Amino acid sequence: MDNNFILPFIKSTRNVFETMFHLEVTFETPEIRTAPMPSHDVSAIIAMSGDVEGTVVLSFPSETARRVVAVFTGGEGPMSNEDMSDAIGEVVNMIAGGAKGQFKGKNVSISCPSVVMGSSHKVYGRKDIVTVAIPCSCDCGEFMVEVATQEAPSGSGVVGAAKVAA
Repeated sequence: MDNNFILPFIKSTRNVFETMFHLEVTFETPEIRTAPMPSHDVSAIIAMSGDVEGTVVLSFPSETARRVVAVFTGGEGPMSNEDMSDAIGEVVNMIAGGAKGQFKGKNVSISCPSVVMGSSHKVYGRKDIVTVAIPCSCDCGEFMVEVATQEAPSGSGVVGAAKVAA
């Protein structure tokens, strides 16, 4: 695990929440995940490929996700699962895009986001990449950023896929 592949996600998360949502983020001590743990109710997943490969998962309890999306969209009323999914997918896209921009001199691509909704689902990353879970909180509630990235072996460029289990 290289901190140079973790810190860009912390910086980007802070930047997105402070500039887009005007929410201050508090980061707890990151921990290494040795096995998949149940995620929160809403998880957005993006794969990275190129010189840096792996996955990023942004996971929220449903109430925190609803509050973040309400701040993001300026709406407070009921929201469909499709609208929630689109908005949370865009949040992880902004975070991954911001982090990608901090990998100076690296050619990195990010996938379109996937969003999983449902209590106690698990996101399985690649077994050959260490996952660092970063607990976060803001005025909307607690959430988690899970980063599993590494420098790609020479000649690689395979997308780091993640699996989801209910």
